Amino acid sequence: MARRPGAPAAYGEEFTFVSPLVKYLLFFFNMLFWRFGACLWPGARSWRPGIESHVGLPAWSLLLPLPVSLPLSALACVAVDPAILLIVVGILMFLLTFCGCIGSLRENICLLQTFSLCLTIVFLLQLAAGILGFVFSDKARGKVSEIINNAIVHYRDDLDLQNLIDFGQKKFSCCGGISYKDWSLNMYFNCSEDNPSRERCSVPYSCCLPTPNQAVINTMCGQGMQALDYLEASKVIYTNGCIDKLVNWIHSNLFFLGGIALGLAIPQLVGILLSQILVNQIKDQIKLQLYNQQHRADPWY
Repeated sequence: MARRPGAPAAYGEEFTFVSPLVKYLLFFFNMLFWRFGACLWPGARSWRPGIESHVGLPAWSLLLPLPVSLPLSALACVAVDPAILLIVVGILMFLLTFCGCIGSLRENICLLQTFSLCLTIVFLLQLAAGILGFVFSDKARGKVSEIINNAIVHYRDDLDLQNLIDFGQKKFSCCGGISYKDWSLNMYFNCSEDNPSRERCSVPYSCCLPTPNQAVINTMCGQGMQALDYLEASKVIYTNGCIDKLVNWIHSNLFFLGGIALGLAIPQLVGILLSQILVNQIKDQIKLQLYNQQHRADPWY
């Protein structure tokens, strides 16, 4: 049958604008991160043994680092709880990559656009956080100091938080936020006369200087250290605060941190690019199908 003059060239029924390479590359790209997001759940369980006992409870109860019966003031350490961070990041990554996997496999424009939009928002938030942290470094330092002080206050309230602080102090060879005397913010280590705690005016064992060939850790090595001046205390514990140590570590590892940031940004940009390419291809395919349906009964087609 002759084609009407001026009509577009006809494509065969088997022709498709959707590239299998783009489609399955996006699918396996999301599948990889989908599995990674799912693996964060066992990671959360390793931080908090017994968390599997929460299965069957309302979803929001999974985000509680402490039993519901505890006062709300004890929940202030949620932001630095490793188990909570792993769960939240894992859930968000799982849902986001689910949209990418199913959207690419089923060629669903709605899921692909949701995936692309969410990934773009995450990328822009990361970029904005980096820029704001660099421009307002003093305010960022103040916010970090606030978080560390809040963590010190709740040191004994949550075992996960306690392990995290101990790890940080041993890793950076520091004690407290600004100095070792910041541990007076904690009710157990406070130096006030009416404090009945046996840890009064002390610091955690993670503040102590390492002892060579020590077979058993002395958890009481920080006893009474806050009552000493810097010179005397420095013979037993780290007296410098963790904020300055952290800032110095960041300054000395800028290239390493930049590499991590770049490593996080590239997969996000690739995911956004592939999803947009696939969406445009699917739209072109839909237009082709509509065109074929409209002109199938045309005697000049």
